[in-house]
Amino acid sequence: MAEPELGNLGSSIRPHVLDSTRCSLTAAVLPLDAPPKESPRYMISLAAASTRVPVFKYHSRAALSAAFSSTARIRNARKSPDKINYNRISFQDVPDAEHVNYKRVTANDLEAHREPPRRVKMLVRDFIEDSLYNPHYGYFPKQADIFTARDHIDFRSLRNTVQFQEEVARRYAEYGPDGDGPGRQIWHTPTELFQPWYGRAIGQCLVSEYLLKYFPYEDFVIYEIGAGNGTLALDILDYIQEQYPEVYDRTRYNIIEISGNLARLQREKLSAKHPCVKVMHQSVFHWDKREPQPCFFIAMEVIDNFAHDMIRYDLRTLEPYQGIVTIDGHGDFSTYYTRVTDPLISSFLALRRRLMHPPPVPRLLELSPTLRTFYTNLPFAPNLSAPEYIPTRLLSLLRTLRRHFPRHRLLLSDFSSLPDTIEGVTAPVVQTRYRNETVPCTTLLVKQGYFDIFFPTNFDRLRDMYEHILSQPLPLSAAETALPRSPLSTSASSLSVGSDFFSSYHPKNRRPPTDGVASASGIPVGERKSSVFTHAEFLSTYADLGKTRLRSGENPILDLYQNVKFLF
Repeated sequence: MAEPELGNLGSSIRPHVLDSTRCSLTAAVLPLDAPPKESPRYMISLAAASTRVPVFKYHSRAALSAAFSSTARIRNARKSPDKINYNRISFQDVPDAEHVNYKRVTANDLEAHREPPRRVKMLVRDFIEDSLYNPHYGYFPKQADIFTARDHIDFRSLRNTVQFQEEVARRYAEYGPDGDGPGRQIWHTPTELFQPWYGRAIGQCLVSEYLLKYFPYEDFVIYEIGAGNGTLALDILDYIQEQYPEVYDRTRYNIIEISGNLARLQREKLSAKHPCVKVMHQSVFHWDKREPQPCFFIAMEVIDNFAHDMIRYDLRTLEPYQGIVTIDGHGDFSTYYTRVTDPLISSFLALRRRLMHPPPVPRLLELSPTLRTFYTNLPFAPNLSAPEYIPTRLLSLLRTLRRHFPRHRLLLSDFSSLPDTIEGVTAPVVQTRYRNETVPCTTLLVKQGYFDIFFPTNFDRLRDMYEHILSQPLPLSAAETALPRSPLSTSASSLSVGSDFFSSYHPKNRRPPTDGVASASGIPVGERKSSVFTHAEFLSTYADLGKTRLRSGENPILDLYQNVKFLF
């Protein structure tokens, strides 16, 4: 199906250099019915920056371009140079007509492909999802390796933070040097670095909530996505088995894992020791089973790798445009923009307007059409806003939780900010590992499967989105199946006459109560709304801080990961 035409708007828009110091150019919003014109190619530069891990700082190498270069080819009887991170930049008002007619695909369509596709176009989120999760060439199935220590760090034997960092560096070195080409993509999480104390803190948080609300009337049901090699699940279950055996007897731990390799590792690590674990090799976005029981849903360091869409606003009209990535017959990438037609992008933008979250456009331009006209007519003034990356896949997850886990409690943690991102609003870090060094890039358009792509999350906006979605009625098909009656409720309970029978007042910090579901006190009181905590605030509440305190009195479990937050 052809993309919608942009009419006169596209013909009047021209590309502009946004950041000449980083050699990063943007494509333009273009009409799709004009004749093709040749456009130059530009090589996006690499910049030295810190890695995803907050302990170390790495620097780029010029040799990266040789390592990832594509196969040389003959064109017009001349041998063109190898290319890496090339981006087709159009200085005309029309895109390449061949690109416009490419087949539109999604990440789901590409799951059966064993090589990255050619002569296709897709939304930015599908490009990111295919690059990270394709089972045959994706980053996580083929490249990523989670840092796992053979034994736990003895924090109380370390003198200070410097010695702690040296200890972590020594353990990284045990993986050995990288050879030529892309190295092993090793990264770690606080779960691995502070094992088992980080996992035990998560376990204490969940058990405390369960004992307060559901024990002994309901089972202790946990779901986890992005479980990695199963370390967090192991530490949680070991802690519950040791400290709360009566709770452990009622525990059911479910892992939803998109990676076949990781699902196998999780079964090997967990099944023999903890028979209550069930590992399901499936994407959470394809989940179609309903969990009627109260449950806890864990997503630790996972939503940063959720695919985002890219939009830009026409600064004359403030109309949003969705980004499309095209891949030509040589594997080179281009970007162009069309009016928003994707239902998920439209839903996100509508929800954002409802929540009164402003678009990333200067306030004065947003309020004054006259000022927008004056500004866009200035020489060299951009006529498109900076790229904005919107968390459309995160919206899909929240909808899945509302529909299939109606009585869940979400515990989520991830990056709230990141250094060294590419150009744009809430833009990602794009990086790879080469010869034992982490190399960040300045473009999203990189070879599929070789680069980690991860985003920061605006936790305040996430909380608003999450609570709004939970406040909406269940879809009809889901609502038709009544929730099981709580063992606490009776025929004399106020639940039988509706949650508003005695009072229509609901505290602002609580959700509306669910008919047919009672609290531990037997009255219809809604769940407490989620709150945002810093990493240090959360761990100060639930962790045994004496286990991770260094001899100097410093505590790395509190001092590190200052750009991480929790939603609970």
